[in-house]
Amino acid sequence: MAVRIRMKMLGRKNLRFFRVCAMDIRKNRDARPIEELGTYDPHVKNKADRVKLNLERIDYWVSVGALPSEKVAALIKKVRTNTFGSAKGPAPLAVPKPLPIPEPVAEAEAAPVEEAATEAAAT
Repeated sequence: MAVRIRMKMLGRKNLRFFRVCAMDIRKNRDARPIEELGTYDPHVKNKADRVKLNLERIDYWVSVGALPSEKVAALIKKVRTNTFGSAKGPAPLAVPKPLPIPEPVAEAEAAPVEEAATEAAAT
């Protein structure tokens, strides 16, 4: 039996709610799942509270061969790394530290090189 971790749609028109479930791949989207692993509500204003997943059970299902759908894989990645977009927009990029400025070469060190070049040209 092939198992897929995917979302099951609930709710009404224009107010959808999803359950993340382990389901047989031969069943339709809203069929009875093998196990419910979490929820996703896109209408919650706080983005961090939109997704609730049981990561231990998801890890178990993945270890026995279940594949998450693309959307569920993205949700799992966001929950694991805790990278939900803020209400004010994306986080600013980190500014790298400036590189140190090299010290100028002293004129005494540069003079022998120039003399050697002029002597070679004279001969």
